[in-house]
Amino acid sequence: MAIHPDPAGHCLLGILCSLRHCLFRNLLLLLWTLLSCHLGGTAQGLGEWTPWGSWSRCSSSCGQGVSVRSRRCVQLPGEKPCWGDSHEYRVCQQPNCPPGAIPFRDLQCALYNGHPVLGIQKTYQWVPFHGAPNLCDLNCLAEGHAFYHSFGRVLDGTPCTPGSQGLCIAGRCLSTGCDGLLGSGALEDRCGLCGGANDSCLFVQRVFHDAGAFAGYWNVTLIPEGARHIRVAQRSHNHLALVARDGHYVINGDGVLSPPGTYEVADTRVVYTRDASPEETLQAIGPTSQELLLQVLLREPNPGVHFEFWLPRERYGLFQAQAQALSWPLRQPQPREVEPQLAETPVVREAIPAQVASLAPDSCGPCPDSRGRAHRLLHYCGSDFADSTA
Repeated sequence: MAIHPDPAGHCLLGILCSLRHCLFRNLLLLLWTLLSCHLGGTAQGLGEWTPWGSWSRCSSSCGQGVSVRSRRCVQLPGEKPCWGDSHEYRVCQQPNCPPGAIPFRDLQCALYNGHPVLGIQKTYQWVPFHGAPNLCDLNCLAEGHAFYHSFGRVLDGTPCTPGSQGLCIAGRCLSTGCDGLLGSGALEDRCGLCGGANDSCLFVQRVFHDAGAFAGYWNVTLIPEGARHIRVAQRSHNHLALVARDGHYVINGDGVLSPPGTYEVADTRVVYTRDASPEETLQAIGPTSQELLLQVLLREPNPGVHFEFWLPRERYGLFQAQAQALSWPLRQPQPREVEPQLAETPVVREAIPAQVASLAPDSCGPCPDSRGRAHRLLHYCGSDFADSTA
């Protein structure tokens, strides 16, 4: 007698199977069906990265080294490899190496001292050779001989060249981005934001055009706290001057020229240049930790003082208010006419002459009483300036 399959019996068999087994099997079947129907039978697209692992220990026991972390790409059949790097490297800073410590590259060359190389039994003493094309190969010079040998790549974390900021990673010389990662290429924008787009600050760029009818110090602008990428330039026989918050002159104060160089003020370095062209500049990266007052010491009509800096948006309103407070009502140098100078005036490190050719005798009386720091900085008499011609 033939036995025919009974649909009811088939259903009963399904009920009797393990609930867990059935659910797992059905989920796999559903996943396969979705992949087959919507992706043409095979998985497409990119794989997915696993989370980053922990950072490794620093490669150096002293000084600068590198730390690494990794992740793994998980790919289904037919998927393309993940986009991005499987390893990340960052700089790690250990306590400074003691005086006389052997540099990392020297140690690596020294590992081959006394060992036969080049297929011969003769041995050599090896020291780093920095004249080879690839900075991240372990190129070592045989002491007392005119040849070097490459022993492959240097270890990760080896400086590309002595004193450089770049480090060798997997045979490549990489620099550190502002995010602390080697080779990331991340840069700080003008606002000081790593990877930013210069949209969190405002660019202030102006020209101080006041004709300067009187000799002496004139306010140009207030450089506010938080200013970055400051640049000031002028081309004349006048001179830029910089005043700190406490009222003392940092550059070109009291009628005496300061030498070109780098000056520390407001927790930043100001680079002052002056040449015989005549051109004068002030530059600072910032940010400034306190406000600074920029002035110009007029000796001839003012052709224009160009200044620019970047300022956080939230500080711009206060800057505008402070700048207005230093405007015309407070600009009160003593009335001494300035006339153009026909002859070239050499730039020398000496007291700035207070008078120029064809000036009338100074009839300035006693200086008025000061009314606050900002007001005090703007009152000058002829007696306030040293006259090297006297």
